[in-house]
Amino acid sequence: MTKETLLIGQTLAFEANPFQAGIDTARHDARGGVLIENGKITATGSADDLRGRHPQAEVTDYGNALILPGFIDAHAHYPQTAMIASWGKRLIDWLNGYTFPEEMKFADVAYADDIAKTYFDLTLANGTTTTTSFATIHPESVNAYFSEAQTRGLRAIAGKTCMDRNAPDGLTDTAQSAYDDSKTLLEKWHGQDRLIYAITPRFSPTSTPDQLHALGALWAEHPDCPMQTHLSEQHEEIAWVQDLFPDARDYLDTYEAAGLIGPGALFGHAIHLTDRERARLKETGSSLVHCPTSNTFIGSGLFDMDGLTREGQTIGLATDTGGGSSFSMLRTMAAAYEVAQLKGRALHPAELLWLATTGSAQALRLDTKIGTLAPGFEADLVIIDLASTPAIAQRSARADTLWEAIFPTIMMGDDRAIQDVRIRGKSINS
Repeated sequence: MTKETLLIGQTLAFEANPFQAGIDTARHDARGGVLIENGKITATGSADDLRGRHPQAEVTDYGNALILPGFIDAHAHYPQTAMIASWGKRLIDWLNGYTFPEEMKFADVAYADDIAKTYFDLTLANGTTTTTSFATIHPESVNAYFSEAQTRGLRAIAGKTCMDRNAPDGLTDTAQSAYDDSKTLLEKWHGQDRLIYAITPRFSPTSTPDQLHALGALWAEHPDCPMQTHLSEQHEEIAWVQDLFPDARDYLDTYEAAGLIGPGALFGHAIHLTDRERARLKETGSSLVHCPTSNTFIGSGLFDMDGLTREGQTIGLATDTGGGSSFSMLRTMAAAYEVAQLKGRALHPAELLWLATTGSAQALRLDTKIGTLAPGFEADLVIIDLASTPAIAQRSARADTLWEAIFPTIMMGDDRAIQDVRIRGKSINS
């Protein structure tokens, strides 16, 4: 007989999308429990009830801490870990000045392994239990990421970044080698344990039409894989795409023509979209990924969260490290709030938490596996201390509602707020 584990604390789960169904869809239990067996949640409810029905369960009582699904980062660049918070560049200059020189180093297996370890140390310390990352052009970078994730038992997503133009020597492949390398890596890693391979053209400026079509063909052969790329991050980038693809209707059309659109497509940023692009993204079931700290740090623009959610777009949330300036999804939620405020919409704490958990899981087509506190879901959890610093504690102590108690941690919290993290039910601190 396998051993049951019962976690006790405040619990919070969503019965529906709060952007559509309202904040009352959040289900809170001030003294709740999460029962875990064989790495999955088997029951949720009141702590007293679960204790009474499962007296043999091993109990961990987190007091007033908040038990949530682990945070899900839907777009990141783990190879940029060492160069996060690099000063003063727009996107194209930033790529040439910082990103490409750093990514050249990932031909070195030892270097790739070291950065992968550091990256997962940092993300787990911040309560992120699932990450979706671009690797580099080097297969070694994909192997390093997946090997480290597998060792830690993580659900993780990544793919070899493909570029066959407008990048330095040593960081380019070809249409054929992009297809061949990606297929080899996909066959090696996709579906192993909790790992998912993502077909990964960096973005249209660094891929010829031939390469985009080759990757579109690979995706058609493996539609259960996600496809991740970038879309409409900065105005200069959009103008560059227009020059490189003069026959395309718009930026999205460069992907659409190659078969790189549809369910499982993850488009990072998506700030400056045309009406046609918005309509096609919604119609095809593609996902958008909001990267707020990156968009403000690199000066890209303000994501239209209110308009896009009203349209019913599928939206995830992401750090976009290292263009994003934090590994923390708490800080990312705070930045999403600030960006939305600048667009005239105050996001509710329920909406922010949903984006960082269930919303990102939906964007990744993993919403039947992770991102929700409910029976049958994988027990990847984060336990949040709602009084982790003196500043947060004094504000939270004055709260009259659950949301007033949670919001200071969203706005001011960091890794000190992460009391514990559990991967398939097991504490990373044990």
